[in-house]
Amino acid sequence: MINHVYIHIPFCEKKCNYCSFCSFNLIKKKDIYLEALIKEIKYYYNNVTLKTIYFGGGTPSLLDSKDIKKILDCFSFTPDTEITLELNPHNITKEKLENYKKIGINRLSIGVQNFNNETLKELGRTHNKNEIYKTINYIKETGFDNFSIDLMYGLNNQTLDNWQKTLDVAIKINPNHISLYGLKIEDGTYFSKYLPKNLPSQDMQAQMYKAAIEKLSKNYLHYEFSNFAKDENSISKHNCCYWKCKNYFGFGLSASGYMENKRYTNTFNFSEYIKNPLKKEFEILTKENQIEEEIFLGLRLLEGINFNKINKKYDINIYEKYKKEFNKYLDNKLMQKTQNGVKLTTKGILLSNEILCDFINC
Repeated sequence: MINHVYIHIPFCEKKCNYCSFCSFNLIKKKDIYLEALIKEIKYYYNNVTLKTIYFGGGTPSLLDSKDIKKILDCFSFTPDTEITLELNPHNITKEKLENYKKIGINRLSIGVQNFNNETLKELGRTHNKNEIYKTINYIKETGFDNFSIDLMYGLNNQTLDNWQKTLDVAIKINPNHISLYGLKIEDGTYFSKYLPKNLPSQDMQAQMYKAAIEKLSKNYLHYEFSNFAKDENSISKHNCCYWKCKNYFGFGLSASGYMENKRYTNTFNFSEYIKNPLKKEFEILTKENQIEEEIFLGLRLLEGINFNKINKKYDINIYEKYKKEFNKYLDNKLMQKTQNGVKLTTKGILLSNEILCDFINC
């Protein structure tokens, strides 16, 4: 049964300088895109009541509530279904948020990134710090009781001190959820062609990450490498479906989905998608692939991986299969035992890329 859905809205006013996602300024073509998107949804979706719906992008908040409702009308959901909409603080109005709330949106994810106007401009963001504060106020005034903000570290000219101040501002805003992203220079981005000159070292990025854990953990539950929630109810249910290897639909341009042992990806080509939104590229995952993903994704969660669940699901003994690797990282304190399995320590999280490569074919 698949009861989680991701919907990709590829439109942006402007491509951010660090962004490698499938997005572009083609909002004038939204109607033909929505027509293709709804065609795809109606063909594949099987009317199961959904637990989560996530509108990502791009900038989904470029669509008004009528457009979002056309999409939501394709699905079966309840008031308990977590329905998240990503938004850019630029040009958000109180009326727009009220209309989103009326159609069932109950969680907002805000691309804040930073509170400094010069930094926002360098990142290529279209919003400024005043628009951030306005948007937060509108969110609270309209009665949204579940919202998340994204913050970036490892930025040009960013110091540990001003990163700490960024975190202090975020805590004062008091969102239900905070997601952290270290800047990565991805191929094909503006920054890959015009590399910023004063990026922090990897060691400094690690210090920034550790500082965030220390500061945010006083007020938030650190439940995944980069995610912090006020309490259990504020955890992103949708993102947890990825980390726990649950089945999900992905609809829209460039979207991917997961069904048992099959992963699929939609085309990144806008014209091709409009022409045939039903076409998908499928990859069959072997049992070995699936076990590796359970480890790779499961260790991102601070609760770690549950040996009993993996053993039952795949009819194996996961500890015996990776005994050498587990013992290696337990001995050097990069992992620690839990009641049901193992999890990474803070030091282990900082070295997670190297650790996880021991469990998969890197």
